[in-house]
Amino acid sequence: MIKLDILEKQVKIVYLGIGSNLGKKKKNIEIAKLELLKKSINIIKSSGYYESLSWPYNNLPKFVNIVVKIKTSLNEVELLELCKDIERSMGRKNTYKNAPRICDIDILDYDNIINKINVNLPHPRMDKRNFVLIPLFEINKNWKHPITKKHIKDLIFSLSKKDISSIKLI
Repeated sequence: MIKLDILEKQVKIVYLGIGSNLGKKKKNIEIAKLELLKKSINIIKSSGYYESLSWPYNNLPKFVNIVVKIKTSLNEVELLELCKDIERSMGRKNTYKNAPRICDIDILDYDNIINKINVNLPHPRMDKRNFVLIPLFEINKNWKHPITKKHIKDLIFSLSKKDISSIKLI
């Protein structure tokens, strides 16, 4: 029989969204990726850089976002803490919700797990965001939402024409 603690430390497949809308945005994203690698996070795939309007306040600086597919033995709480530590180490301040930021790292999908207790998984608004869906589609064309089971193509096609046309690969 396998002990529970061994099962808990098995490698999980996770999708992270990384974004920046302050300073040297691409460089900030690359620094965040490097910090993940330093903490033994294995980045399997990384999307291209996508520029989009700031959400939900379009008048703020534009965002650059990517999605990365990683392997990790961290549980979802440990991974969230690591992401928040990286954000803080890069200078993210706790100001108002959706304020401009140097670095933003979100857990989008943690091994298809549905969790509403410790960490809200999958990310609750990911299926409505062009800057998540389009880069995610780039790296996994067969991804399905863990709760709704909707295929990524269907989620993208459910976006408004404005949302689809306002994002660009840079």
